[in-house]
Amino acid sequence: MSEFFEISNRIEELSEKALDRASQQIARIDKITEYNQQKVLAAFIKNRVDETDFNTSTGYGYSDKGREKLDCLVADIFKTDSAIIRAGALASGTHTLAVCLFGILRPGDTMLCVSGTPYDTIHSVIGMRGKNMGDGTLADFGVTYQQIDLTENDEFDYDAIESASKDLSVRMVYIQRSRGYELRHSISVDEIGKVCEIVHRVNKRAVVMVDNCYGVFTETKEPTEVGADLVAGSLIKNMGGGIAPSGGYIAGREDLVRLIGYRLTTPGLGTELGATLGQNRNIFMGVFNAPHIVGEALKTAIFAASLFDLLGFKVTPEFDETRHDIIEAICLNNEDNLIAFCQGLQKGAPVDSYVVPEPWDMPGYDSKVIMSAGAFTGGSSIELSADAPLRSPFAVWMQGSLNFHSGKLGIMLAAEEMYKRGLIR
Repeated sequence: MSEFFEISNRIEELSEKALDRASQQIARIDKITEYNQQKVLAAFIKNRVDETDFNTSTGYGYSDKGREKLDCLVADIFKTDSAIIRAGALASGTHTLAVCLFGILRPGDTMLCVSGTPYDTIHSVIGMRGKNMGDGTLADFGVTYQQIDLTENDEFDYDAIESASKDLSVRMVYIQRSRGYELRHSISVDEIGKVCEIVHRVNKRAVVMVDNCYGVFTETKEPTEVGADLVAGSLIKNMGGGIAPSGGYIAGREDLVRLIGYRLTTPGLGTELGATLGQNRNIFMGVFNAPHIVGEALKTAIFAASLFDLLGFKVTPEFDETRHDIIEAICLNNEDNLIAFCQGLQKGAPVDSYVVPEPWDMPGYDSKVIMSAGAFTGGSSIELSADAPLRSPFAVWMQGSLNFHSGKLGIMLAAEEMYKRGLIR
């Protein structure tokens, strides 16, 4: 029994059972975390990180030693030629992905998404279904979008990918590793490798780009180690380790990263420009801590899957499945369950625990969305959070936790809120 929180005997007992049966998977995560922590530490040592790298720059930011070393550090972690990592200049994961898309794609090119419908906020970047036309979308600039859905068995349609990639207008094959607001599985590095082999064999000009949000450090390999030309993601998800206050990262082939740098700033200047304004230390610390924090988030997700499976809800992934991102989806069946879960989870947040989340019309989304988040960094989903559109099957997508023990408690409080309201037995 907790000395500090009121949790019923029923939820306490189920939580102990959930934790016990998940112990083997949690031990497996610790091994992945240790490997990735060693990889990151080796990159720090190779790049001779020292205290002077934490110095700030202002104005144009020319010759910012720390910024340049951070880029090299990230390239080494992803085993790529080049990288960009920025706080502020890259405002979010969506912004980071958009900079990549506009940096690479040109009028007449085709963007082929082979993992089904991408995340909601990317729709308006692409101009999907006429969305935001006239606002400077890819479609406005003459870029064509095509999509290949996953098969009925929730796998890549490799034959369709090979056929579509033979069209030489296909400049980018885009893979979203995580599930977004879908109940499909998250995509493994090995699966990405199979797509890369096919695409590069049939179309030499095609770039395989992976939206790596939520996926970094969940396996011992990254997509760029199996043939992906480019990966990108947010710093307030896995890669920032809960310390970076904002930003994004990009890693890949030198020629591609150079073009993206020109889009980020301006042609001719690229990554040579950009004051860091005192954020270098936070980014260095965040990247260093990221493998451990991702491990804590994965263990929290495993516990949540185990507990809510015992409570009779469909969960994906199941507690004993191999994981390729930090997200856990729980199908809560109706609006009352969904709202109670999010409001209960909020009670376990270190920040804004007294706030009661309510559904609202959030910009960039097609349905009302409810979000539970009490984070030290606004919108940080490497910290324990949950969100869901209010639409069937009323699934909640939860992720994150800076440490497993507080994450476990937050999940228990979500279950307790549902139990108190008579929604579960």
